[in-house]
Amino acid sequence: MTSSVRRPLLFLDVDGPLIPFGASPERYRTYPPGPEAREGGSNPLLARIDPEHGPRLAALPCDLVWATSWMDDANECVAPRIGLSPLPVVTWPEPSDVDERDERNGLHWKTRALVGWAAGRSFAWVDDEITGIDRTWVSAHHRGHALLHRVDPRRGLMDRDFAALRAWLQRTAGLIGA
Repeated sequence: MTSSVRRPLLFLDVDGPLIPFGASPERYRTYPPGPEAREGGSNPLLARIDPEHGPRLAALPCDLVWATSWMDDANECVAPRIGLSPLPVVTWPEPSDVDERDERNGLHWKTRALVGWAAGRSFAWVDDEITGIDRTWVSAHHRGHALLHRVDPRRGLMDRDFAALRAWLQRTAGLIGA
């Protein structure tokens, strides 16, 4: 018997969660050039990405999706550096009057689009710009379970972030599988 239960989504931002922005460059640990550097150049910020993030993200019980302004470049530049296969990418709609109003009211420009992309499916969103306004809006407009997990952009994803994501995903899997 096969289960029709779909795993939760994990919407993943790049700048902040994967590429940390600390106070001074000497605080950054840099990693060896990734596969994209062989192609004749690389964004110097990519050296801040911990290559161990890929296996840790892939081990989470969810379906990973890029939710970043990097769009398809995340699959070309970031995924190979951390050992991930290409992931689905959220395509951002052109800004509308509604989006401009939402931003004036403090709603992140990604929030509405991510809820639409999830289409009721449970999801976690990892970003460094999430606020309480986003959490309130998602709670009111999304019928599935949702975790909006804010990462400290100075440090990027850390052990405690992975622990929080894993715990939420495991609890959610138990709720949607019941």
